[in-house]
Amino acid sequence: MRLLVTGAGGMLGRDVVDVLAGHPGHTVTAVTRAELDITDPAAVSDAVAGHDVVVNAAAWTDVDGAERDEAAATTVNGAAVAHLAAACARHGAHLLHVSTDYVFAGDADTPYPEDAPTAPLNAYGRSKLAGEQAVRRLLPDTGHVVRTAWLYGAHGRNFVSTMLALAEQRDFLDVVDDQRGQPTWSYALAGQLVALAEAARAGRAAPGVYHGTCSGETTWYGLARAVFALRGLDPDRIRPTTSSRFPRPAPRPAYSVLGHGRWVEAGLPPLPDWHTTLVEAFAPAAPPSPWKVA
Repeated sequence: MRLLVTGAGGMLGRDVVDVLAGHPGHTVTAVTRAELDITDPAAVSDAVAGHDVVVNAAAWTDVDGAERDEAAATTVNGAAVAHLAAACARHGAHLLHVSTDYVFAGDADTPYPEDAPTAPLNAYGRSKLAGEQAVRRLLPDTGHVVRTAWLYGAHGRNFVSTMLALAEQRDFLDVVDDQRGQPTWSYALAGQLVALAEAARAGRAAPGVYHGTCSGETTWYGLARAVFALRGLDPDRIRPTTSSRFPRPAPRPAYSVLGHGRWVEAGLPPLPDWHTTLVEAFAPAAPPSPWKVA
């Protein structure tokens, strides 16, 4: 395959490129935000030409910033995705677009299936939903939306790296225990995206929505304790608290657990349990990360 990876300078985009490096049969074009402005439809069309699959890891990811400037966030997460989808339709390419759990209200008590009604709580979720709708409208046969959540990885700021940085500064950390989700290692998700791209191009994976999160569930408090334990720190330094202690401009979903039924339909296993992949991320044989003890 000839693949174009947008957002290749970000946490997930860099991992997608790294995974593809282990697939020498593919030709990869990796573009960062500085190299491709996805809000420019002409530039996007030129970039997509000649590729079989586009993996869109480019996005506005500042959740609270989106609350302050929803129009700007929607330009990147909505209108620019429409440009990518239109270019893929024009050039005959498949599109794998990365979306978010924030398209849901977070008021469920069982995992959201892929076809659950959407109801974003905040501007970021609305902007990402606009992108999803563009993919499904413009690429009904070759568009794949992959929702993910609670991402952590080696190539960017995230909850895991923040917890470990704070561990060196404070004796105790108060972490919210009333939001539930699925911590997802970006490198594992990258592998899943590459597998989906191969299945889609081969005609084995139907278009539509897939949920790219690890299995199982925990809270931010549970994740923080697991991170401390893996790093050899005392998990009891993590203390549970509530979201009301940390008010933010954008409300967060309380329940971000997603179902994974569509992977089976595509002949692909869903991602493993979140704790299994967390252990793998800290393992000496894992791709380079800032968390492993030398």
